[in-house]
Amino acid sequence: MDIVLSVGAMIAISPLLLLIALAIWVDGRGPVFFRQIRVGRNEVPFRIVKFRTMVVDAERLGPKISGSRDPRVTRVGGVLRATKMDELPQLWNVLTGEMTLVGPRAEVPDMIRHYTPEEREILRVKPGLTGPGQIYFTTDQAAELDAVLDVEVHYVRHQLHPKLALDLDYLRRRSL
Repeated sequence: MDIVLSVGAMIAISPLLLLIALAIWVDGRGPVFFRQIRVGRNEVPFRIVKFRTMVVDAERLGPKISGSRDPRVTRVGGVLRATKMDELPQLWNVLTGEMTLVGPRAEVPDMIRHYTPEEREILRVKPGLTGPGQIYFTTDQAAELDAVLDVEVHYVRHQLHPKLALDLDYLRRRSL
């Protein structure tokens, strides 16, 4: 089901993907895609693919977690983040079997160390392109990060565990 739907979606939205790629390239002269190591099923690392929404080398210039007014976010990147269109290239990760369409969000390796033993159950399944935890992290939660000095500490203390609780609940109740 993941393969059929991801291929169909990639074909259907290919003109949109090309327009987004062109807009990113024109806006920021650099790579169109952003690749980052995330933790997948059974704690196997993989490279997630997203449209680049920040300046080149943004990871070296600031934290891995960002708010809605992060100065590293480009003009086009702000629109892509607000509409979640920066996530569309992850259909490739779904097609290659690293992700599924719906499931817990894949985290960066540094965040996994903050998981409780119960939360680590999430790592037994493929991460999802979308899921309850990702839907929870809306623009309100991103804007909340704009008001704190240490966004990573705030994220871990106030947002990570509620997101994971939603994902665990989803895993326990999921059905076709």
